[in-house]
Amino acid sequence: MALREIRTIGDEVLRKKCKPVREVNDRVRMLLQDIEDTLRSDENGAGLAAPQIGILRRLIVVNAPDGEYLKLVNPEIVASDGEHEVVEGCLSVPGRWGKLMRPVKVTVKALDENGKEVTIEAENDYAKLFCHEIDHLDGVLFIDKVTEFIDDDEDWEEDDEDDEDGEDDEDLDETDQENE
Repeated sequence: MALREIRTIGDEVLRKKCKPVREVNDRVRMLLQDIEDTLRSDENGAGLAAPQIGILRRLIVVNAPDGEYLKLVNPEIVASDGEHEVVEGCLSVPGRWGKLMRPVKVTVKALDENGKEVTIEAENDYAKLFCHEIDHLDGVLFIDKVTEFIDDDEDWEEDDEDDEDGEDDEDLDETDQENE
């Protein structure tokens, strides 16, 4: 199929809520394949949501624990249990990693690429992956939920708030402004 450009922070499409897919057809299957192909092309990716390639539809692809790629239409978390601190990053927020809270277990209902209803029980990292990708469908990025950044720039947020001269940094690029 086709490799698509992964949209990064600052692209307004990442902040928009996706529309549900009304019918699983060849066009939807082609989009799911494009998402999978794009995900496979990046060795750091565990999942990818449609808005990350500029498509405002409720579609995700995740790399399952068995190594298979799971293509889902209109996924939703219908139950969750527990909570724990996890570390996340995102292909759309390159170079940023952070700690945040996610459920230990989730139950996800969706349609597969053939329009058949599926229910998935996921725990730990697999549950985190579903939460992360489904958040994308609602315009939510992991940085919105981070309690502590852990990348090389972990002090960026604090530095901006506690500027020594008391003035706002005027030279912030669009990415830093979006992350504030």
